[in-house]
Amino acid sequence: MFGAYQHKLKLALIGQSIFGQEVYNNLRREGHKVVGVFTVPDKNGQADPLALAAEKDGTPVFKFPKWRAKGKSIEDVVAAYKSVGADLNVLPFCSQFIPMDVINCPKHGSIIYHPSILPRHRGASAINWTLIHGDKKAGFTIFWADDGLDTGPVLLQRECDVGQNDTVDDLYNRFLFPEGVKAMVEAVNLIADGKAPRIPQPEEGATYEGIQKKENAEISWDQPAAALHNWIRGHDKVPGAWTTINEQMVTFYGSSLLDASVPAGQELAIKGASKPGLVTKNGLVIFGNDGKMVLVKNLQFEDGKMIPASKYFSADETTALELTEEEKKIAEDIRAIWKGILSNVPVIEDSTDFFKSGASSMHVVRMLEEIKQKQSGLQLQNEDVYMATKFADFIQMVVRKLRGEDKEEELVVNYVSKDINNMTVNMPYQCFINGQFIDADDGKTFDTVNPADGSVITSVSSASLADVDKAVAAAKEAFENGEWGKMNARERGRLLYRLADLMEEHQEELATIESIDSGAVYTLALKTHIGMSVQTFRYFAGWCDKIQGATIPINQARPNHNLTFTKKEPIGVCAIIIPWNYPLMMLAWKSAACLAAGNTLVLKPAQVTPLTSLKFAELSAKAGFPKGVINILPGSGGLVGQHLSEHPDVRKVGFTGSTPTGKQIMKSAAANLKKVSLELGGKSPLIIFNDCELDRAVKMGMGAVYFNKGENCIAAGRLFVEESIHDEFVKKVVEEIKKMKIGDPLDRSTDHGPQNHKAHLEKLLHYCETGVKEGATLVYGGRQVGRPGFFMEPTVFTDVEDHMYIAKEESFGPVMVISKFKDGDVDGVLQRANATEYGLASGVFTKDINKALYISEKLEAGTVFINTYNKTDVAAPFGGFKLSGFGKDLGEEALHEYLRTKAVTVEY
Repeated sequence: MFGAYQHKLKLALIGQSIFGQEVYNNLRREGHKVVGVFTVPDKNGQADPLALAAEKDGTPVFKFPKWRAKGKSIEDVVAAYKSVGADLNVLPFCSQFIPMDVINCPKHGSIIYHPSILPRHRGASAINWTLIHGDKKAGFTIFWADDGLDTGPVLLQRECDVGQNDTVDDLYNRFLFPEGVKAMVEAVNLIADGKAPRIPQPEEGATYEGIQKKENAEISWDQPAAALHNWIRGHDKVPGAWTTINEQMVTFYGSSLLDASVPAGQELAIKGASKPGLVTKNGLVIFGNDGKMVLVKNLQFEDGKMIPASKYFSADETTALELTEEEKKIAEDIRAIWKGILSNVPVIEDSTDFFKSGASSMHVVRMLEEIKQKQSGLQLQNEDVYMATKFADFIQMVVRKLRGEDKEEELVVNYVSKDINNMTVNMPYQCFINGQFIDADDGKTFDTVNPADGSVITSVSSASLADVDKAVAAAKEAFENGEWGKMNARERGRLLYRLADLMEEHQEELATIESIDSGAVYTLALKTHIGMSVQTFRYFAGWCDKIQGATIPINQARPNHNLTFTKKEPIGVCAIIIPWNYPLMMLAWKSAACLAAGNTLVLKPAQVTPLTSLKFAELSAKAGFPKGVINILPGSGGLVGQHLSEHPDVRKVGFTGSTPTGKQIMKSAAANLKKVSLELGGKSPLIIFNDCELDRAVKMGMGAVYFNKGENCIAAGRLFVEESIHDEFVKKVVEEIKKMKIGDPLDRSTDHGPQNHKAHLEKLLHYCETGVKEGATLVYGGRQVGRPGFFMEPTVFTDVEDHMYIAKEESFGPVMVISKFKDGDVDGVLQRANATEYGLASGVFTKDINKALYISEKLEAGTVFINTYNKTDVAAPFGGFKLSGFGKDLGEEALHEYLRTKAVTVEY
């Protein structure tokens, strides 16, 4: 990783913890020699992780209880330290006070990791204070140790954004730990090569805060909600922010800002609070002095018992379960696991407390992994251990999970509701991650606009990089360890069928949302946008239990026999990025095949049309899809889409959109060689011969261009009309255009609705201006319709020559581009039709079947329509050639985009 650095050092590592262990391992991998590890004594018979790693490698390990006595260095300790002959002291995390004669002893001195952007938050608990003060940036500093408290010169610093609901654990696990380990190695390498800076710390902006203790962590209620939230999350999990409820100290954990209407709940009096809290089905809602709300997930009482805050009024109602013989065996297996971890405890009693017996967060992970090995169907989270720290309580919790008594609470959806189209539509507007609708991590939103009048429909959560990481982690967990990965194929198909049924039940609501968010004419949205989406999920639901490998005869190594067979396996976490022209249908085309194959997904809808995707998320949860299988992230393509395409845990990207963006995705995906399928731009040629059925060709030709306002990936971008029928064809097209009704897309008689968004309308108008400037004849349209909204007249250009911009580039709008060709010049028109970088679709109208088949063979496009157009079906593969991309949606071939083939050979 740091191959540019050449010199190596002898290092003394002074400190402790898993962080120290990782720094130690990485420094050794980098080629530096760790000549001694100085760490804390064993606690309750458990060695520190740094000591364990060093002892395993045979590195000298020293475990001094302290380095000084009565203000002076302990001679034997210092002598033992000096005996290792280090060039540099590295202190990744150290809770002991190290004397200056040790700090200054090596020729390069000592460097220390500190989890704040110095000089801010000097002292202990720096991460906590970063959150308590509501800092927008967190980070760490590696500095040269001096005789002050975190005042030495800076070697390097790194920073990150602080999310609205980030906890200490979030910051530590996402940034401070992984990036801190890398930075410690980089710092040592810089010192080894003589390139390490010493930048004096400024005193301006310096702060010092001490270790927060329980007695100082009481909540002061006369503050805004954001300050309450910062205080609670800044003390989570140590020492814990607390208040008094019913004469008892109660500690709050797991807070988040709640930006919604006040939920229903039971009032709970809190000492010092001007307004009672509300115990709701999602937790305890508390109020700041500004009237805004904070949601608290968990409560801990003075006896150490922790409960979900939503269970406050029912905490004592749970009666102990009587265990079956099988459950008693499971309990004894878990007791043995506890005993293996708590080796200092003679006997694991029902009253044994996991943490009071000496366990730490590291042991939580170990315990859960060991239980998982014994009970593969049991899904436990770290939080489960904190909620049931005593052995008897833990066993009761495990048994309830095994019996299925810990049923998921009802999905909570915050809606924007509108009475429109003779119905009430309920639209979710938050990110959907791991089975929950939540605000974006940083609280950012964007407006989605109704193109029919330019009004704002609602503000929608704008996913951040942290949200991408959360969604991918949820999808990975669901794939690798969740119920979805263990589900049999027919059960998977049953869920897809159920989802299709729910979509059909809500088809009018979905079509209405699609219409107001994308501008689609309601009748088209009902039939195509929604109708084909339902068909797609039903089609792929039927494929779930029909995905098969094959047996393959191979040469036998006699006298042995061999069997070789292939397995079709899901890939893993898939990122799906969809466009704005058919929001729900594009979701269905990719997601249905992805899910049928057994993958999990993170989907990013187009920023201008997020609403039907979020409604789909709600329906998927109601259909029973396990948490984490489907995640929806509205937001910026440049931020969310880019991070998904380069994310190391995403194994496949399916994208529909522009060719330049597709190229960028290919570059990003190349970083870890993930599988990619792309459906990109088009300039689809439609050839109309003079022996066609002219009225049908006119009708179909108009549909080929104006269907869905021209916002159609396979739209006929260029029509070639044989010379002898050219003028009549154009005349008939213009006559039909004049009959089209342009207007409100919810009006059942409307033929032509608004373009999807303002920027696209402006692009189309510029496209038409370019056509006129280059000499094409504007026969009809080319202007914005004089009414509110983003309406454009259906447009016709003739006399379009091959070199012109509008002959080569896609409009993606209601613009018919017509060129004539000489009668009988079949090969000539074929050459012109293929003279494009794109190859998505094409079409031909002729009564001569031999000519039609010859044309279809020669056209360089993924789809060829003969005497029809826009005739797609869920069973027929769809995809392009050349710069129109590769890979297929729909049909059996789409499944292969989301599967991998494994060959297995057995000798017997």
